[in-house]
Amino acid sequence: MIALDTALQGDVSPGLMGFLIVAALGLALFLLVKSMRKQISKIEVPSESELNKRKPTA
Repeated sequence: MIALDTALQGDVSPGLMGFLIVAALGLALFLLVKSMRKQISKIEVPSESELNKRKPTA
């Protein structure tokens, strides 16, 4: 019985609510990173040869 009641009465733990908040933040972070990767993949970066063709040589 003593081993199960090692926490003092004044101790506070995060409990279920703390876990749910951390899980929600983790899910939000996952969705934001997924969306960011999708948006970054849409960016077209010209190659170096295309940049040289556009640049007028003087």
